[in-house]
Amino acid sequence: MAASSDSRLGPLVHRAVHHGATLWLVGALLLVVAMVVVQLGWSGPPAYSLKSNYISDLGNTGCGPWPSSTSARVCSPWHDLFNGAIIVLGVFVPFGAILCRTAFPKRRSSAVGLGLIAVAGIGAMLVGFSPENVNLTVHETGAGLAFVLGNLALLVLGFAMFRDTRWDGYRAYSLFSGLIGLIAVVLFETHTYLALGLGGMERLAVAPLLLWLLVTPIHLLRIPQYAPHALPHP
Repeated sequence: MAASSDSRLGPLVHRAVHHGATLWLVGALLLVVAMVVVQLGWSGPPAYSLKSNYISDLGNTGCGPWPSSTSARVCSPWHDLFNGAIIVLGVFVPFGAILCRTAFPKRRSSAVGLGLIAVAGIGAMLVGFSPENVNLTVHETGAGLAFVLGNLALLVLGFAMFRDTRWDGYRAYSLFSGLIGLIAVVLFETHTYLALGLGGMERLAVAPLLLWLLVTPIHLLRIPQYAPHALPHP
C-alpha cells in the first residue's frame, strides 16, 4: 500500500498549487497586457521605442524631459495602469511561491529558489510604488532585486527540479532561462547593449523570468491535483 501511495503522489500536485499557479499566470499576463496598452497610449513625439526607452518609462508619472539633465522626453498618460499591474504582479509572486511550494521537492534548494523569487516579487512592488521620477533610489533597488534575484531563482529552482518527474522538460528550461537572464543583467549594468539598445537589453533581462511565470503555471495547472485526506493510508 505504501508503494502504491508513493507512486500516486509522484505525478500529482496539491490543490493549493493550482491556486498559486493561477496567481503567477494572472499576474504575469496582467503586466504583459499593461505594457502593450500603456505603450500604445504613449504621448509623443518622440514615439516610445523598445530599443531606446527603459521599461520603467511607461510608469513615469511626469511628462517632459527625463532624466531632467537630458533632452530625452517621456510622457506616459496611462502610467497608473503600468504601475498598478507591476504592483499586482509583485503581490501575486510571493503568495504564488508559498502556494506552489509543495510542487517542488522537499530540498533546501527549493526553499532557497522560492524565497528568491518571492523577494524578486517584493522588488517588483517597489518598482511600482516608486516610479523612476518619484524615488529613483528605491526604484532602482526594486528593479535590482527583481532582475538579479528573479533570474537567480530560476537557476536554483532548475537544480531543485532534478529527480522529480513532475518537472520533466522544465529543468533545462529553467536553468537556461536563469542563465540568459543573468547574462543580460550583467550586460545591461555594464552598458553593453550590443545591437539591442538599452531598452532591448533591459527587456532581455526581464523576459526569461516573465516568460517563466507564464509557462510554468500552465504546466502546473495541467498536472492533476489530489487532496491528501482522500489518499489511502499506508
